[in-house]
Amino acid sequence: MGLYDKLPDDLQEVDIIIAGGGAAGCVVASRLAAADPKLSILVIEGGTNNYNNPTVTNPMLFGYHLAPTSKTVNVYQAKTAPQLAGRAPVVHTGGILGGGSSVNVAMYTRGQRSDYDSWKTPGWSTDELLPYFKKLETFHGDGDAATHGSSGPIQISDGGFTVGRAKADFLQAAKAVGIAELRDMQDFDASDGMGKWYRYSSPEGKRQDSAHAYLHPLLQDGQHRNLHVLVEHKVLRVLLDEKKQARGVEFTTNPAYQSDAAPTTQRKQTVRARKLVVLSTGSVATPLVLERSGVGRREVLERAGVPLVEELPGVGHDYQDHVLSPTLYVTALGPNETADEIMNGELPAEEAIAKKNKILGWNGIDVAIKMRPTEAEVTALGPEFRAVWERDFKENTNRPPSLVPFFNGNLLPVPTSHALQYITCANFLTYPYSRGHVHITGPELADAPDFDVGFFTDKGDFDLKMQRWSYKKVREVMRRSYFYRGELAGVHPRYPAGSKAACVELDRPLAEVLGGEIKDLVYSAEDDAAIDQLHREISNTTWHSMGTAKMAPRGELGVVDKDLNVYGVQGLKVVDLSIVPKNVAANTYNTALVVGEKGAAIIANELDLTLPL
Repeated sequence: MGLYDKLPDDLQEVDIIIAGGGAAGCVVASRLAAADPKLSILVIEGGTNNYNNPTVTNPMLFGYHLAPTSKTVNVYQAKTAPQLAGRAPVVHTGGILGGGSSVNVAMYTRGQRSDYDSWKTPGWSTDELLPYFKKLETFHGDGDAATHGSSGPIQISDGGFTVGRAKADFLQAAKAVGIAELRDMQDFDASDGMGKWYRYSSPEGKRQDSAHAYLHPLLQDGQHRNLHVLVEHKVLRVLLDEKKQARGVEFTTNPAYQSDAAPTTQRKQTVRARKLVVLSTGSVATPLVLERSGVGRREVLERAGVPLVEELPGVGHDYQDHVLSPTLYVTALGPNETADEIMNGELPAEEAIAKKNKILGWNGIDVAIKMRPTEAEVTALGPEFRAVWERDFKENTNRPPSLVPFFNGNLLPVPTSHALQYITCANFLTYPYSRGHVHITGPELADAPDFDVGFFTDKGDFDLKMQRWSYKKVREVMRRSYFYRGELAGVHPRYPAGSKAACVELDRPLAEVLGGEIKDLVYSAEDDAAIDQLHREISNTTWHSMGTAKMAPRGELGVVDKDLNVYGVQGLKVVDLSIVPKNVAANTYNTALVVGEKGAAIIANELDLTLPL
């Protein structure tokens, strides 16, 4: 098997180097190797091998990767942000073979039709990408063959475990506040509704990360000896010659995998590429690699002490994410109806694995909502909000500005009683207007980046107001669910004394407490201020970084063209979520896979290879 933690002495030059073995990088390597087994390909991944790692293959164990001692994620510290209550947010990215697809929550979520069309790039509209969406998946859910695939490497299912009672209760509660149930939430057109949410899991409950689905089968079949994967090494920079041609990369050992007792010398190594270098290190790391290679904004490189090779001001400029604001509710669900026992350690992972507990194939999420405010709700949010709504949303009903998964369990780092079961409502903005940046501060990997997430910096506070509305709407759904028993104090707004919207604790359903109809809560201006303050204090990344090397005209701060070539240099492409020019109303793994499939097709075409759809 061509998988190493040290580069073999006889592997100093290959045809194609892929920097990064994340979601998109695994797709590119696999598709090209399958198209031509003689094509020599080297993937360089900063993390370790993920093969048959139980915390990877079992979706329910995703929480292990966010532990303070975890080595399977990269941790990027952003700047202190006054608008975030003085916090300095942390952003995690996948730091293991398979990237984020090995450690994410595994929600199967596609973008909207209008999302990909908004990229306004030939070859990248929804209709043009549809063959790739279908090619990547084997869909076991309720949907139409016209929009879903049946023979792809990624299996989509319910993982063999759902909580039917809770799912039905969510759907009836949403209906009670005017949110319709939709049959297929991932057909590119579903919007303003609630429905079943599938996951990247086989029907047997095994995670469908890109390394296990695409890469490992080729590494183990004995037919692709020119496919090589080097793990536990990080790419520093692309080697560009005097003609601005990419000739290879410089890389070094990832210090996270060195032994404290006998540390490996941080020796820089190089490997040459005869045909192409592909950057697929992710939306935080890719712009840093480009800048260390001399490609970026002149002032940034001068401050960092890196000689300028090609000025591209868009590198690292347009950092985007989905702003996440989770809140926690107490429920009357049973222990086998939430993920709490495994999340808090009452059910040890080892025991669940030994007993082949089907909960391991679950991710805690059976339903979610794509939400749009009503006209009355838009008006209540003020004239500045309405102006943006009229311009960007009102006529485009395909755009849901809020997406809310309902997680059966506690996802928040707060003390809770093990005797209770919880629901986390993970509200996130799908089209935030706030933008950040990520840049190098020096020429080495050890130089901490200049990273600003930019959350809640948009003019007019559209993002903050949208989160306020989303919080209220979801709270009304929860209040109408049969198992709702109140809000967990401390992770909800600190409402002023006497507030009609104050948090409650219940011992039975709210309808029984009220003795009749449940009416919407009434919020005062002080209540709204408390909600906004909560969001400033808790809002964080959804681990959906994108847009830092966007696919757009060079004059619009674009970094790559429609064929993913980096402007101004030769033999260098970017194939990861950093090329996404505008946000998508979705968890981002599916878009990363499609970028990988499309990127592989582009490269294959340039090499006169055939990749069947």
